[in-house]
Amino acid sequence: VQLQACGGGLVQPGGSLRLSCLAYGRTFEYSATTWFRQAPGKEREGVSCISSSDTTTYYADSVKGRFTISRDNAKNTVYLQMNNLKPEDTGEYYCAAVWSGLRQTTCGDNWYGRSYDSWGQGTLVTVSS
Repeated sequence: VQLQACGGGLVQPGGSLRLSCLAYGRTFEYSATTWFRQAPGKEREGVSCISSSDTTTYYADSVKGRFTISRDNAKNTVYLQMNNLKPEDTGEYYCAAVWSGLRQTTCGDNWYGRSYDSWGQGTLVTVSS
């Protein structure tokens, strides 16, 4: 399974970006998918997770109210809409997915620390004036 993340770029504070994570080789619909980020000199942190049912989402406190995770099963893609971006949102963003083997996979309370089956390459987000 290959995950491809894209959509990063340079944006001014207060601006918006939408990241996309495409899955090749397996149906994204049955996965729980998480976006992580890593800022220079800092540890990787979980940003947001969406369960396969699309009804359960999780967000890091630092992005609540500004970021929205969603999926388009027809396109086998998970999105991260990022609004009101701040300089502290700068970093490499990665998507990761896990499949339970059933049609439902939940993020779980430890979505930011659990193991994932597949990881995409990073896409760089830079928030700067």
